[in-house]
Amino acid sequence: MSAQETQSKVEKALDEIRPFLISDGGNIKLLGIEENIVKVQLEGACSGCTVNQMTLKNGVEATIKKYAPEIEEVINVA
Repeated sequence: MSAQETQSKVEKALDEIRPFLISDGGNIKLLGIEENIVKVQLEGACSGCTVNQMTLKNGVEATIKKYAPEIEEVINVA
């Protein structure tokens, strides 16, 4: 699978997640994908939220892996 195809699938996953984050006053930005690790930046209310790690792993990472199973991990770059 090409890097462009993987990025496209990750962006589709983020588009699915984004409305939930926006409804809580936050957002998410894709910074890049390196060696099957997705780097994102949580924004707005999500950046200082006490449960952002749970959101990142249980929500964001799970959804991205559903779209792109080759992804190994999602990390937040503050």
